Amino acid sequence: MIKRNRPGPVAFKRSDVGKLISQCSESADFMSFKLDEDSPFYISYFQTLVDQNIVHQDVLSILKGSKFTSLEEIKDAVHVENIMLTTDVSSIQQRVMLGNILIYKQEAQPSCLLISASKMEKRQISIPETEYSVVGPKEAFVESLDTNINLIRKRIPIPDFQVKELTVGKLSKTRVAVAYIKGIADEENVNTVIQRINDINYDQLIDTSFISQMIADNGNSPFPQLVDTERPDRTASVLMEGKVAILVDGSPSALTGPTALVEFFSAYEDYLIVWSLGSVFRLIRLFAVTFSVLSTPLYVAILTYHYEVIPQDLLTALVSSRGGIPFPPILEAIVLELTIELLREAGARLPTKVGQTIGIVGGIVIGTAAVQAGLTSNVLLIVVALSALASFTTPVYQVSNAIRLIRFPFLLFAQLLGLLGVAVCSAMVLAHLFKLTSLGRPFLEPVYPLRLTDMKDALVRLPFNRQATRPLFMHPQNVLKLQQHSSQKDSKDIDE
Repeated sequence: MIKRNRPGPVAFKRSDVGKLISQCSESADFMSFKLDEDSPFYISYFQTLVDQNIVHQDVLSILKGSKFTSLEEIKDAVHVENIMLTTDVSSIQQRVMLGNILIYKQEAQPSCLLISASKMEKRQISIPETEYSVVGPKEAFVESLDTNINLIRKRIPIPDFQVKELTVGKLSKTRVAVAYIKGIADEENVNTVIQRINDINYDQLIDTSFISQMIADNGNSPFPQLVDTERPDRTASVLMEGKVAILVDGSPSALTGPTALVEFFSAYEDYLIVWSLGSVFRLIRLFAVTFSVLSTPLYVAILTYHYEVIPQDLLTALVSSRGGIPFPPILEAIVLELTIELLREAGARLPTKVGQTIGIVGGIVIGTAAVQAGLTSNVLLIVVALSALASFTTPVYQVSNAIRLIRFPFLLFAQLLGLLGVAVCSAMVLAHLFKLTSLGRPFLEPVYPLRLTDMKDALVRLPFNRQATRPLFMHPQNVLKLQQHSSQKDSKDIDE
């Protein structure tokens, strides 16, 4: 049993490393002891950060009972990867806090030996949760940066796949990796990402969502300007298109950019099925999002100002459904929308099984009770429920939050100006999207500016043999991704 002895502050008063060790010794999990009674060397480490097998089998078993006179001899005797001999106090502090073993002399301590023995605690690779697909790979990122890079690198096994590692956060010292393919990705995009990450001056960086907010072109926009994905296959795919990926140690997702608005309605499963089906599903998502934003405001605008646009048969049904409703359409709609949001938040914050029960039972019970009590019309209840359901069709979760938010300004404009208000609010949203950029690239590309070449994988997805070039708005260094053969033999039919 190793006895833990705290070094006294007097012995290290002439050394900055001694002050560091004395400071660390105030922690209960910091171990500091002498190798042998007659040995001049001490060993220190955080017990909770190091792998005990490496400590006892690869280090202590070699050093105990051996006569060493210098740290260089210990360095040659210990056969462990990543051993460093240094006098830089900042490097010593950083590596000790990352799980290195510190070996030093108690005297003036001109140098210290650092042996890597980090204990890697991580969960197993699981299936994607927010981007689940019926077909295709079933691997998702985990909280280990090295594992996530491995998941991407095995899909891009070329030396041009480059990873630049940065350290961000004055207190958290978080490892951040910027990944791209050299010779394809535009160097301006890569340099922009690296510069913006280096400019982050914040104490902590826990997740990729921190970086997404801090390096966004417009931090006040509700629309995300980088795609957040948990799928390594999708990340590898966009890297080969010429994009840049950002990974954070401790985060089970990656950021990719520059991006365009149409990408938030593109699921990776679209590329795993026939192109015609993928295109139809993508158009359905676009229609669903438009319906989710405009359906309730149009209901309020028409019932408040524009009864004449309703067909006579439908008008009779609407009048009968609102016969005993004491509230105007705007108040009725806002109450139902807020109820839907409450059910969403309750379902998201509760455990999975309980949340599903609350969402289903709560929606049925509250909706039925509200209609029977005469607080809302059954027509509006159907419209609000369908709009809420349509908002869940977006493959990327972040953009669904933006859709949930902008529905309320549309409701207010519909109450103030009717259909004109809906048009005015739509124009304001479009003007905002026209101005929005992602890493300096237009957010509405290829619609604005219009690039017909990039339309092959925007609103619809054409076959792979029709996608010979990478998206031009990212300015890739290598535009071609499909080599066309000049001479192709026509295949004969079976009866020829």
